[in-house]
Amino acid sequence: MYQLEYPWLLAVLPLPLLIWWLVPAYREETAAIRIPFFGEVADAAGVVPTQGSVIPRTNWAQRLLAPLCWFLIVLALARPQFVEPPITKTEPQRDLMLALDLSQSMDTRDFRDPSGQIEARVDAVKQVVSDFVKRRQGDRVGLIAFGDAPYPLVPFTLDHLTVQTMIEDALPGMAGPRTALGDAIGLAIKMFADSKAPEKVLVVLTDGNDTASKMPPDRAADIASQNKIVIHTVGIGDPGATGEDKLDVGALEKIAATTGGRYFFGQDQSQLEDIYATLDKITPANQTTLSWRPKIELFSYPLGAALLLLIAYHLFAWLWVVLRRAPAERVGQVS
Repeated sequence: MYQLEYPWLLAVLPLPLLIWWLVPAYREETAAIRIPFFGEVADAAGVVPTQGSVIPRTNWAQRLLAPLCWFLIVLALARPQFVEPPITKTEPQRDLMLALDLSQSMDTRDFRDPSGQIEARVDAVKQVVSDFVKRRQGDRVGLIAFGDAPYPLVPFTLDHLTVQTMIEDALPGMAGPRTALGDAIGLAIKMFADSKAPEKVLVVLTDGNDTASKMPPDRAADIASQNKIVIHTVGIGDPGATGEDKLDVGALEKIAATTGGRYFFGQDQSQLEDIYATLDKITPANQTTLSWRPKIELFSYPLGAALLLLIAYHLFAWLWVVLRRAPAERVGQVS
């Protein structure tokens, strides 16, 4: 649509009429000599004297162009604009980081799918986590894989297809045989450092206890809490196992409690799906929509039209004078 940025300026349109009506005409007095034979001098010079001041006459073009140009100038000052349709931009208000344990134990075949078939832990995790990412349309999502050490696979992005592709390509043991849970949390804290999102959430999935970290998991959880990062922990291992394969439930519960998150335990794919459905509910999509309408300035059109009208008038006036003088000059040359 079209609009005026300063429509109140149209109130000055009648200003020339008010000036003409209220302000008296300009008068000028000059010294003169009175002579009794002024008439004879005027006759000898061939000049016809006039009474009072000399006021040049206005023609019809001036009477038309003057108010038209004034209107165009005032219209330009009011800044006409064309307002385009609204443009909206959606900005995520949460950054969600996924940290997946890809140690060698993730290849253990002790998970059951919904049909009851035995499958490897990593296969169940990849399917459930990929579906979870697919539902997080309003969040920026990042991905970390950890084993002997943590590795950033995908930085925070709205390109969820890339995250899903990296999850599908994940293989047990690709990060090493051991589990560095504390270091994985530390890497996530570093990746959250440049995040300006109001909400920061880390979801950690592991099937063992920490055996390779340089930073203890409880210390990493304290630092995450100081940086306002909420950590939800998901355990899928065997709490009754021994050694590195034993799931350290106490450590995972403490990490979640320290940061204001929750701990979950899944024994099969159906439970794992329920866990991520719960995570989807307790961290609903959060985003803000910004809207603005671009404006195209149009003041140059009325201003340019006023200028062109004035140039055209003076050009035609000059041509008219030249054409009128030409016959008189030819007559003088002939005589």
